[in-house]
Amino acid sequence: MMRGLSAVRMFMRIALIPAMVAMALISAVPSASAHSMLVKAEPPRRAVLAKAPVHVRLWFNEEIEGDYAALVVLDAEKHPVTEAKPRLAQDDPKSIVLPLPELADGKYSVKFRVLSVDGHVVESSFDFTVKGKVHGK
Repeated sequence: MMRGLSAVRMFMRIALIPAMVAMALISAVPSASAHSMLVKAEPPRRAVLAKAPVHVRLWFNEEIEGDYAALVVLDAEKHPVTEAKPRLAQDDPKSIVLPLPELADGKYSVKFRVLSVDGHVVESSFDFTVKGKVHGK
């Protein structure tokens, strides 16, 4: 009986080892990012600029569906500063660009909503300020 029990235990160990190794490998595989995210902005978030930008450009970690990209720059009174529409950057399908008219000094808000090619929506906003003369620069 003891010999039979040892054989069963040995069989269970041999059968369980590959299953445990498979589980360890599956859990060690990094999961894919479920959401796109903003990785860079030009002008940067909360920037104080001595010169007004000529465009806003946003970079994401995934390709963007250009037909569904929304990007608007609002002045201090929350009015859009341009009627132009954003477009995918020619050199990077993960980036959108909005050309801007000449901006006066003041605080501006950038609001965006994009759809990545995998179907995830990213929506956020940030501010930047234009000051003709930045102290200390």
